[in-house]
Formats: sequence, C-alpha cells, structure tokens
Amino acid sequence: MTTTPTAATAVEQFALRRRTPLERLQHVLHAYPAISPLLVLILAFAVFSAVNPRFAAPNSLSLVLQQVAVVGALAVGQTLVILTAGIDLSVGAVTILAMMLAAKLAEGHGLPGVLAVAAGIGVGLLAGLVNGTLVTRIGLPPFIVTLGTLSIFGAIALLYTKGQSVPATDLPALLNWTGETFPIGRFRISIGVVLVAVLYLVVGYALATTAWGRHVYAIGDDKEAARLAGIRVDRVLLSVYLTAGAIYGLAAWILVGRAGAASPNAITDANLESITAVVIGGTSLFGGRGVLVGTLLGALIVGFFRSGLSLAGVDDQYRVLAVGLLVLLAVAVDQWIRKVKS
Repeated sequence: MTTTPTAATAVEQFALRRRTPLERLQHVLHAYPAISPLLVLILAFAVFSAVNPRFAAPNSLSLVLQQVAVVGALAVGQTLVILTAGIDLSVGAVTILAMMLAAKLAEGHGLPGVLAVAAGIGVGLLAGLVNGTLVTRIGLPPFIVTLGTLSIFGAIALLYTKGQSVPATDLPALLNWTGETFPIGRFRISIGVVLVAVLYLVVGYALATTAWGRHVYAIGDDKEAARLAGIRVDRVLLSVYLTAGAIYGLAAWILVGRAGAASPNAITDANLESITAVVIGGTSLFGGRGVLVGTLLGALIVGFFRSGLSLAGVDDQYRVLAVGLLVLLAVAVDQWIRKVKS
C-alpha cells in the first residue's frame, strides 16, 4: 500500500535537503557583496605582479592610488544613487562645473581658497537639489533627469569659462593642496587620497549604522513597500541626491590638485568610470544591494587593470575592452546572485 507524504513531511524533507556547493557559494556572495570584487582584486594583483614585477613597486601602487582618488570619490555619490535603483549620468558635468566655478571665482574675483572650495561644494549641492527635485517632485526617471542635466550643467560650464583653463599658478594654494603628497613608509600618499579615505569611512558608517542608511537600502529594494512601511521616500531620495552632489563638489577639489589646473576637459569618462567602479564593486544596478567597501575595491580594480595593462605595453583599446568585459561579467554575476532570493 502506498502512502501520500503529508505537508509536515514535505517541509521536513525540504529543510533536510542539503545545498550544493554552488548554492552555498551563491548565498555567501549574496550575504557579503564585497567578496567578489576582493577576489578579483587579489587575482589581478597576483597576475600583473607576476607579468611585470614593477607593478607591485611602491611607486607604481602609490600612483594607482592617486589616479583612482577622483573616480573613487565620484563612485561614492554614484553608489548612493544606484542603491536607490537610480543612476546619475550628470556626475562628470557637475564635477567640471563645480571645479571651474571655484577656480574662476578665485582667479577672477580674488575669492579666498576656503570660500572657493565652499562654492564648489555648494554648486554640487545645487546640482543635487535640481536632480533630486525633478526625480521626487516631478516623478521623472533618474536616467532621463540626469541625462538632461548632463548636457545642461556641461553647457553652463563651457559658457561660463569659454572653454578656457585656469593654471595652477593663478589659483590659491588651498585649491592645489589636495595634490600634495607625503611619505608613508615607501609609499607616497596625496592629501586627496586621505580625503577619499575619510569620505568612505563617513558615508560607509552612515549606510551601515543609521536609519537613513537602512531607508536607502529599503527604497532600492522595493520603493512601494518602503512607502507602506512609513518611510518618507521622497525626502530620503532628495537627501541622497543632495549628498551625491556635495560629494561631486568635493571630488572637484581633489581633481584640481590631481590635474594641477582647472580645465573643462580634465575628466572625460567620469560617468562611465564611476558606474564601472560601482558595478564591479558588487552594487546591484537594480538597487537595494551593495556595500561601499565593494565600490572602493571596484575603483582599485579599474586602476589595477589600467596600470597593469599599461606596464605590459597593451594598447589603450584593449584596456577599454578589458574593463568593458569586467562590467559585463560583474552584471552577469549580480544577476546570478540575485536569484538566491527566489
């Protein structure tokens, strides 16, 4: 005589089913999003060091840190926006506008360095207010909003400066201060790198331990559910765009020190590079999942690939190709990890 399994028996069998090694790996990567970029970073370091020992030299690694400082800062703001299931395409335009306004006010109007830096961060805040208001009050998609403001802010920067650069010799010392370096052992660290490290600590702490951070993740995971749970979605979203804008203003200051001048052509791939660092760092483009440590690792991975391939004599086109393949791989892994929810 055959017997039909009861519901309790079925549940018991389900509970006893052991996960396969692949499923366990999937759960671990879902619980700790920074593991994937950390493994890629270690692998990249080992491979590039084996190919060319100069890659692991303190001078080379110091240069990589200084090169990724600006992108690393921009990626913090981009991470906040992407965690809410948005995207910010105006990153580069806001940064250039903030940098050029600060430089022109200092050069043409004799504004002290402190006020010029504050003006640059203020421009970033204003740009964040425009983006955030259009997203929350008008209800436009972040992609459309920031695509439009990308052109608007970029055009304002060019019209205001007439495309002219401001040399470092015409700028107050404070604007160039972020480019100064100091030794730590055999490494040389710039003030800009220190500012970026502090930025990651502060924003990472806010995301991990405050109610605001939990609300950011909740909105990215399911905006309507967050609203039903009592979260003031529009207010949190506006704060995210304001914070991101202020960070872009800070990045503009770091960029002046790094470039040694204020130029409207100082960065050309800021949007792509910031998004690349965020995606490779394990933050989901669909929002609600990711950590700032992963973004930092993602920015370092991009820097390692560029430095390592450059030392190996690889053409620029192949470096771009390698970064593009990394992005596609990161998105594919993210899609696979997200299936763990179902």
